[in-house]
Amino acid sequence: MFTGIIQAVGKIKNVIASEKGACFVFESNAIDLNDAKIGDSIAVNGVCLTAVELTNNTFSADVSQETLDCSIFANFQTGDKVNLEKALRLNQGIDGHLVSGHVDGVGVVSNRYSEGESTRFEITVAQDLVKYIARKGSICVNGVSLTVNSIEGNAFGVNIVPHTFTVTTLGDLHIGVEVNVEIDIIARHLERLVNATKNA
Repeated sequence: MFTGIIQAVGKIKNVIASEKGACFVFESNAIDLNDAKIGDSIAVNGVCLTAVELTNNTFSADVSQETLDCSIFANFQTGDKVNLEKALRLNQGIDGHLVSGHVDGVGVVSNRYSEGESTRFEITVAQDLVKYIARKGSICVNGVSLTVNSIEGNAFGVNIVPHTFTVTTLGDLHIGVEVNVEIDIIARHLERLVNATKNA
């Protein structure tokens, strides 16, 4: 599990394609990997990956074809910046919201404009995800925990404050760019519970 509070920005050092997906090598001098070990989970742009190799400032992870198909990883190139977060530990506080690292779909930035001190992004998602998104609810975009400030049709709006621009890659987003989206996991569990009750 993760919180959606980004710990560091890294970059893609290398991508090695394979028949079953790809191996990505990520590099960052800003994240502490001294306490990490092989097999640990690290979220990269909101996708939970397993570290298979570690150095002081790099880690490698295998990415399945399923993940390439369901996320923006297929678009990544060497040198691209990514948001990084190590897995939540039980003695940590939760400043964002509970994030599983299982991306629900890809959204597209459909609008961006200044709104006071912050920047408003409108992100369009597939129609089947809209029912899980609620105004003032939580959502995860490229690994960042955000509050939904508006929803209209199949687009939701979020405001990014200057601090978040500084410590994440969200400031690089522009209209037409795809992003990883994970809805609030509680919404999915509630839907299953309600459906199970109806069919009982």
